[in-house]
Formats: sequence, C-alpha cells, structure tokens
Amino acid sequence: MEIDKFRNTIICGDILEVMRTFPSDSIDLVVTSPPYNLKNSTGNGMKDGRGGKWKNAELIKGYSHYDDCMPLEAYEQWQRECLSEMYRLIKEDGAIFYNHKWRVQAGLLQDRHEIVKDFPVRQIVIWKRKGGINFNSGYFLPTFEVIYIIAKPKFRLAPKANRYGDIWEFPQDFKNPHPAPFPVALIDRIISSTNANLVLDPFMGSGTTAISAINNKREYIGIELSPDYCKMAEDRIEMHLSQPKLQLKF
Repeated sequence: MEIDKFRNTIICGDILEVMRTFPSDSIDLVVTSPPYNLKNSTGNGMKDGRGGKWKNAELIKGYSHYDDCMPLEAYEQWQRECLSEMYRLIKEDGAIFYNHKWRVQAGLLQDRHEIVKDFPVRQIVIWKRKGGINFNSGYFLPTFEVIYIIAKPKFRLAPKANRYGDIWEFPQDFKNPHPAPFPVALIDRIISSTNANLVLDPFMGSGTTAISAINNKREYIGIELSPDYCKMAEDRIEMHLSQPKLQLKF
C-alpha cells in the first residue's frame, strides 16, 4: 500500500498483518513498546495489588485484546517477527527505539537478549522511572526499563542531541488509563533527538507517540490491535489538538 494515505492516522488491526502491507524503506523512525507478557509472571513483587493495576507482578486485567500470557518461546518469536518487519520498513538512515522491560521470572533474569540478538543494536538507553513498590526480599526494587536503539547504517542523531547521556529519568504517567503508558516527555526526547519526519508506533496503545509527533511537528502512523485503545488514542489526540497553544510574548 502507499504509505502516504496512512499519515497521521491510527490503523486498528494486527501489527504483522498491517506492517506487511507497507512498502520497504518507507518509515523514518519507529518508537514503540510492546506488551511485556507479564500476566504469566511468577513474581510476587506486588502482593497486595496496590494501585489497582498490578498483583504479583502481573497485570490484574491484562491488556485489552492481547494475550499477555504467552509461553516465553512463542512470545520471543512473535517479537522477533515484529522487529523484522519494523526493520524492513525503516529507511537506510532510520532507527527503531524499542522499549522493553527486564524482569525476574522463576528466580532468573530475563534480559530480552533472545529477542534482539539478531538485530543491529547500536546502543541501550536506560529509562529510569521514579519510585515504585517492591514486597519481594529476593531482589532490589526495579526502577528502570531499557530502550534498544536498533539502527540502520546511516542513522544519525539530530544536531546537539548527542549531548544527552544514556540514562534518562522521567516519571511514569499515572493519569493515563492504559495499563502501561509511555510518558510524553520520554517520547519527546526520542523524537526531538532525530531528524525523522514520519514516525511509526506499531503498538500505539493510548496514542502517546502520536501526541509527541504532533508536539515536534512530525507526522505519525499508529497501529493498534485493541479497538478500546484505538478509541482511547483518538480521543487523546483530538483533545490534544483542541487545546490552545501557548503564545510566547517578547
């Protein structure tokens, strides 16, 4: 399909089916965070489910329309297929910013190496969240997530973006009803650090990547399996666009 017809839209459908209809070398930047497959967790870091979303390190209700309880091998294979399509879509100066979370499962660390090992990971950025709760005496409170930068050979940062370090501290978005939302400030840092015009988020969720693209005067394409999240994203984008912009006076 021609990519231009999908600019600044959210496509409600299966990520692989939709991406396979897009032409190669048509996307400047991918920014995304997949479901983490947490509902099969063996952890007990959130015994009392405090906060309403989590219990025993799993999402209480899971994700809307996603099976977040896949066998590990099946989950890893699915994510590798998704990354392969994302990599096909980005241009020779493009990159994928792939946010994921390491976790302890049955007493052992899952560092997501089996997902990303066959891709050209140029750098890892640590997203340090603020705070958290941990009732498990077996390990320290986890306070970070990992952003893998999977880049094609000609990818370069925007001017002066290389002044940032590789540990970024942004608080979680506690007001977003989505179970695992990006903070807008985090995505603003990513998008503003690149020269990308067209940004794809194939796990669009509540629409944060689209809002950040709008903030940075870029274009976006979102893909989202869940009709619930598609509606949530569209409502957020519409509300964001309707807000009056701050006029600076000199």
